[in-house]
Amino acid sequence: MPRLLAVLIASLALVIAACGDSNDEPSATSTPEAAATETAAPANEFLPEGCEDVQKPAPKQVDDISKPKEKLDKSKSYVATISTTCGDIEIALDSKQSPITGGSFKYLADKKFFDGTAFHRIVPDFVIQGGDPAGDGTGGPGYSVEEAPDPGLKYTKGVVAMAKTGDEPAGTSGSQFFIVTGDGAASLTPDYAYLGKVTSGMDVVEKIGGIQADPNSGQPAAPVVMKSVTVKES
Repeated sequence: MPRLLAVLIASLALVIAACGDSNDEPSATSTPEAAATETAAPANEFLPEGCEDVQKPAPKQVDDISKPKEKLDKSKSYVATISTTCGDIEIALDSKQSPITGGSFKYLADKKFFDGTAFHRIVPDFVIQGGDPAGDGTGGPGYSVEEAPDPGLKYTKGVVAMAKTGDEPAGTSGSQFFIVTGDGAASLTPDYAYLGKVTSGMDVVEKIGGIQADPNSGQPAAPVVMKSVTVKES
């Protein structure tokens, strides 16, 4: 009996050892996964919660675009949806006051001109600006339209208007647009073509407007990209 007991104990020790060797396999396999997690690029520290961490897009190549003849129908309603990496923004285009400006914007949206571009300029309590395929404030569609805004227009929070250079006539617009985020734009003279007003997603606008940006260029520390811009009419 003592010899048999000794044999059983020895056998049991071998079984336990074998089980220990088997359990080592998953541990060894999981090591590369842990290492991969540790070496993954950290999220952008300037990115607000709820925004996707994406790379700044390269300048978008734009084919020659003919100047549009399209105008918004004053008897219809139009809603532009800007789907961004921070959420969606809906803008009611003003077909009565700005049929030419709105028509050009819809024309570009239908051509997917804005898709894959970023908000290239953020000024706190002032505006967020996008619509530039070059990504630095120098680009456009290769044409411009003119539609003088109402002399009494006030650029209050939520207003969407078109950007222009200082030497262009009032109401000139290409593709770059801005959304007013605070009281800082209230003092602007009515020189910028009126597009419409944000009706949904102002929280997304404010989230984007809160991203730290270069005080000189306005370039944000974390990119926010427009996945798509669509316009629906009713």
